[in-house]
Amino acid sequence: MTREARRAPEARVRWFGLWDSYFVICYLVTTGLVFTSAVPQTARLIAIGALTLIVPWYAGIGRPLMLRHESDRRNGFFVGGLFVLFGLATAVDLTSAFALFAIVPMLMMSLAVRPAVVAAVLGNLLPVTMLWLQGGATAPLMLFVLLASLLGIALSVLLGLWIKRVVRQNREHAELIEELRRNREQAARLSHQAGISAERERLAREIHDTLAQSLTSIISLVQAADAEVEGAPAVARKHLALVGRMATESLAEARAFVADRTPASLRESSLAQALRRQADGLAAQTGLLARFAVEGDERPLPMAVNVVLLRAAQEAGTNVRKHADARAVDLVLRYGEGQVGLRVTDDGKGFDATEAERGAAEAGPDGGGSGDEDSGFGLRGMAARVAEIGGVLSVVSRRGAGTAVEVKVPLDGAAERPSGPSAPRPGTAGRLAEAADDGGLG
Repeated sequence: MTREARRAPEARVRWFGLWDSYFVICYLVTTGLVFTSAVPQTARLIAIGALTLIVPWYAGIGRPLMLRHESDRRNGFFVGGLFVLFGLATAVDLTSAFALFAIVPMLMMSLAVRPAVVAAVLGNLLPVTMLWLQGGATAPLMLFVLLASLLGIALSVLLGLWIKRVVRQNREHAELIEELRRNREQAARLSHQAGISAERERLAREIHDTLAQSLTSIISLVQAADAEVEGAPAVARKHLALVGRMATESLAEARAFVADRTPASLRESSLAQALRRQADGLAAQTGLLARFAVEGDERPLPMAVNVVLLRAAQEAGTNVRKHADARAVDLVLRYGEGQVGLRVTDDGKGFDATEAERGAAEAGPDGGGSGDEDSGFGLRGMAARVAEIGGVLSVVSRRGAGTAVEVKVPLDGAAERPSGPSAPRPGTAGRLAEAADDGGLG
């Protein structure tokens, strides 16, 4: 049980503890006055006995009813017993009327407003009625008791309304506390579910960008080695050596992203060195002419930026290898004023950027849809990574004119932006635009 769930009943009990103390004081004062009154001793004992019986009557029946804030037949039974005991005490000793200071709050907390006011009025009229029934009272005494009863009625009504307001406010506070508890529990559940979903997305993206691509390359190299094992064993051994190296790198990458650490290729080298190795690996695996260049003054970057640019290069390289049917690919790392960019261009067959954008949107956040899986999830994953650090992804392509993938990241706020799974996600696969110039790659 949460702190708020325990606080509501505890607050009600503490609040009623004040009333308990007030009732005890009223009982002691009233019995003290009765004990010193001028009536015969037998009458005093009967009055004190009746007043004393009100204590267990309240504690055993009335108090639980007041704590529940509900009305049923037991409330009327409690009020009836209260009137009998109070009437008996008042009949034998008029001094017992001081018990009205305790009786009226009990009535107000036991009944609804209108019945409680009626009962309070009757209770205040009871002393003057008893005095009149007994007879022998002088006119001044009757007038004094009547005026005291009228004043008691007025005070009882005001006190009763105040008590009802306090009781209502306490009930509303208890309901608000309970609602707050339910809202916090719901928020905790939603946060837990969102965390699970975000972690699944992170793992899916990491697997797609590392293990899935590496396994695809390993399968291709093993098939190539199998085709050359008899005719060109040296070439087959070269392919198998690449397989071993890629498997080792993939194992290190898997351990890194499971532990949510820095990628192995960036742990002991700079981004430029990691991208150069990426270009060399692409050339060795596919036979493409892969060139890498650095423009501007190389400088240290936030690790979040390094990871995003490296993953973007890996994804772009995979797309070139699997879909572009290209002869050459260029990777350019550009250090500009207040920003860093990565541009990957190829001279392959290209694609329709409008169709790719529509396919990525149809794929939805879970990667489903009818489009190509890699072009959907791959572009969306790349766009999501770039958006996490405040960057912009653009893909420019035309059929038969190659493709250019460019990532631009501002450096002024990139280091402070969140880089975890809770960062905002883009709605589409990035900003895809058709080439505006006839040169194809721009």
